[in-house]
Amino acid sequence: MKTFRIVLWVAVLACAGLLGWLTLEITRSKQDIAEAPFGVPFALTDQTGQPITEQAFRGKPTALFFGFTHCPEVCPTTLFELNNWLTKIDPDGSRLHAFFVTVDPERDTPALLGAYIANVTDRVIGIAGEPSKVAEVIKGFRVYAKKVPLDETKPDGDYTMDHTASVFLLDADGRFVGTIAYGENPDVAEQKLKNLLKG
Repeated sequence: MKTFRIVLWVAVLACAGLLGWLTLEITRSKQDIAEAPFGVPFALTDQTGQPITEQAFRGKPTALFFGFTHCPEVCPTTLFELNNWLTKIDPDGSRLHAFFVTVDPERDTPALLGAYIANVTDRVIGIAGEPSKVAEVIKGFRVYAKKVPLDETKPDGDYTMDHTASVFLLDADGRFVGTIAYGENPDVAEQKLKNLLKG
């Protein structure tokens, strides 16, 4: 019986040590994520046809949105709201970046994306590129995006896109700060942007 108790205590101590180590590792991983720039490096094209990389998300706080030009409601609404918030919070556009990354690079050329955004705002820069490279960015920024056929009997026909509808907020070093949800109370959204600028 004594031997059994010793073995049991050794097992308990070993489990406690393992749990302590796992807790430390998880804490370190979360800290690394919080301190590192959000997303992944990329080389895509902006709406004017110029190269753009993740370095565009540095130097100033950034509002980042993923969407597509054939979007019936979420994307135009978000662009319109984002333009209003930016106009109030940063009237001359000197303190805050804003970007719209397509989740539908097969249809959204840089020029088409630029024309689409220009119908609503001049405060947001569109980003497009080769489908495989855009897919890497979508995955790297932990964005959900899925092609959905409009007619399930014709999977290769016309389609829409299901996608994450939140605006990502990044600090001047590109680190994740939070999100503005689709349909967020405007006062709350504006306060989040003000807090982002306070950094």
